[in-house]
Amino acid sequence: MPRNLTGFFAGGRLTAIPVRPAVRHQLLVHLTDTLFDADRSYSEREVNEALRTVHDDTAALRRYCVIDGLLVREKDGTEYQVAGR
Repeated sequence: MPRNLTGFFAGGRLTAIPVRPAVRHQLLVHLTDTLFDADRSYSEREVNEALRTVHDDTAALRRYCVIDGLLVREKDGTEYQVAGR
């Protein structure tokens, strides 16, 4: 984990989602690298379950991952994949 992100975690859980876009992007890269396998697809429920292991606001984290281009979502929202990895 990048050193500047350690302050956002306590007991292995994310205590706050960074407000600054550059720091938030670093966090999202770390989460997608550690929580998701690039070789498979995930349902929305599976994405939420993975993200819930670190923070309860799964909708915000999922949305930020899609907006930042780290997760690609099917138009109907049924499937997610790690982008370009």
